[in-house]
Amino acid sequence: MDRPDFQPLAIAILTISDTRELTTDKSGDWLQREITETGHRIAAREIVRDDKEEILEKLQAWREREEVEVVITTGGTGITARDVTPEVVMSLLDKRLDGFGELFRQISYTKIGASTIQSRAIGGVMGRTLIFALPGSPSACKDAWTGILKQQLDIRTKPCNFVELLPRL
Repeated sequence: MDRPDFQPLAIAILTISDTRELTTDKSGDWLQREITETGHRIAAREIVRDDKEEILEKLQAWREREEVEVVITTGGTGITARDVTPEVVMSLLDKRLDGFGELFRQISYTKIGASTIQSRAIGGVMGRTLIFALPGSPSACKDAWTGILKQQLDIRTKPCNFVELLPRL
């Protein structure tokens, strides 16, 4: 059986932070660089504050944009009062991908030990868009991208991947 050609996806990056700007967003920079070097396109990239309404408004808008196939958020997945990303994302999900958070924490555990329990990284499907909420550190973004997303967002990954499922969402 022939291996399919790489299929680039349109990926939006949302950094959630009260302190970062585009010039200081190391996690967003790292993700953008890796996503484009892999061959995908950046559909959008923005920063919003750790605010439920701002996050919700941006994610709803991207969910409605047909050209946005994947959203990756970074930040706001901890346990402090300002960390509301998982709650907002969960409110938009049609289907949860529990294995994403579980696998992320397994990968993270090998690097930071039991501290990984503080991460509430999650993934799922909102409408016809895949969404993955990552912690805000560059190291966590690297773990999620290199350990999970890079493979699952590549149609050549077998036995299965998210790309081949996108048309059926």
